[in-house]
Amino acid sequence: MLAMYSGVLLAASDRASGELTITGNANNGDAPLVTVNGEEVRSGRTIFSSSIITTSANVNAIINLGKTGIIELVPNTTFTITFDDKTVNGELGTGGITILSALNSVNVKVSTGRIVQLATGQSVNSAGKKDDDDAHGGAAWWVWAVIFGGAAAGILIAAIDADNRVALGGTTVTVSPVR
Repeated sequence: MLAMYSGVLLAASDRASGELTITGNANNGDAPLVTVNGEEVRSGRTIFSSSIITTSANVNAIINLGKTGIIELVPNTTFTITFDDKTVNGELGTGGITILSALNSVNVKVSTGRIVQLATGQSVNSAGKKDDDDAHGGAAWWVWAVIFGGAAAGILIAAIDADNRVALGGTTVTVSPVR
C-alpha cells in the first residue's frame, strides 16, 4: 500500500523535468552511450534538475526542457544542469554545449570557475571559450555581403550597359515590339 501511495505522489509532483535525446554513433556499433548520474541511459530519458549528464565520443545529447530551453551537449561532455520553470543554469566540467533555445539567458560555470552567460545560438567549451559569431553578426556576415554585393554589381552592370542589349549567345533572335 505504501509503495502504491508513493508512486502516486511522485506522478503528481510539480517538479520540473526535461527529456534527453541521444544522437551519434558509438565506436563499437552499440547504441550511443550517455550517462545520467552515472547510470547508462537511452533516448527519451526524463531529466531532473541537478542531473549530471556525460556523453561519450561521437555522441551528442539534447536536453529538451520545453519552453524553458533546449541545450545540446557535444561528444565527451560532462554537464551538471539545474533548472526550474523559468531558468536554466549549469556547470560544464568537460566538452561543450550550445543553447538551441532559451526562455532566459543560461548561466554556465566553466572549468576555470568563471560563469559565462549564454543566449540562444551561443556555445561555450569547458575552458570558457564562447562562440557567438552567428548570434551577433560576427565573422560570418562578410560571406553574405560578398554574395549579395556580387549579385547587385551584376544587376547594375547589366542595367547600365550602353546599348541595353543582353547577349544570349549562339544565333538566337530576339524579337521586340515595334514602337
